[in-house]
Amino acid sequence: MAKSLSAVAAVILFLFALPWAHAPVHAQTYPVRPIRIVVPFPPGGTSDILARAIGQKLMEEWGQQVLTDNRPGAAGNIASENVARSKPDGYTLYINTVGTHAINPAIYAKLTFDPIKDFTPIGMIGATPNVLTINDNVPAKNVKEFIDYVKRNPAKVSYGSAGSGSLTHLRMELFKQETGVFMVHIPYRGIAPAITDLLGGQTQAMFPGLAAALPHLRSGRMRALAVTGKQRSPQLKDVPTMEELGFKGFDAMQWYGSVGPAGLPADVVARLNETQVAVLKAPDLAERLASEAVEPWPMTSEQFGQYIRSEIARWTALAKARNIRLDE
Repeated sequence: MAKSLSAVAAVILFLFALPWAHAPVHAQTYPVRPIRIVVPFPPGGTSDILARAIGQKLMEEWGQQVLTDNRPGAAGNIASENVARSKPDGYTLYINTVGTHAINPAIYAKLTFDPIKDFTPIGMIGATPNVLTINDNVPAKNVKEFIDYVKRNPAKVSYGSAGSGSLTHLRMELFKQETGVFMVHIPYRGIAPAITDLLGGQTQAMFPGLAAALPHLRSGRMRALAVTGKQRSPQLKDVPTMEELGFKGFDAMQWYGSVGPAGLPADVVARLNETQVAVLKAPDLAERLASEAVEPWPMTSEQFGQYIRSEIARWTALAKARNIRLDE
């Protein structure tokens, strides 16, 4: 009997000594069925394009179907709540943005989810700068001349945004705070109508994302004065950054990342992050990102979580200073 027990013990010790015996169970089996990537905006936007492009790469890597689930509404809050309430098994992922996970928590009085506690960071995908643009009829060739023009024409200059509480709104409010100028805010339902009225002269200035602005900058109907971010954009090499011009706090970008529900197994998060970082290096995906003026910006899960926290703090401070609150 003793010999039998010792033999069994020896077999157990041998099995645990094997390399695969210590591998996490989830990592060995994940994924075994289709994955859903939730997008907080309608088809056609940058978030949607990124979700589909990365989803295609994940299918090629894993051999599992990846489905894009567009859930627009309430500035992304509908999609965020859906993901926060999903099962944390790695089969529901989310393309989150500076809007959904940093600005919304700063400006909405009531949210049905916590941007930190209800999500597991996976990794940053990429970021694009915003561009301080003006209508070509505005007599200013640089930021200083634009500030002087606005100060000479108080309350006669208006700026458009993609909507109250959008990044295009808060970015210009930061500009107003830093320069002491006054401009009337004209909120629109989306970036397209806001750009249309800027081109038509109904508004004089705007802070759109680079991808939305590029076609009009190239046509000459819109003039770029400065970009956000820590360095100049490759697409606008002659346009200085706001930081170059002495304006602090304009290093933030329009960013896109991926998260899952809170409680995702650590080994699943590790595989998702590792694969995402790898696919971001694919030349054809980099080309697709460049068409949206998005620069790949890989981070670890931990780095991305810290970055989200810093962004919430940044935009909460501005919203408080400018008294920007919704749903009150």
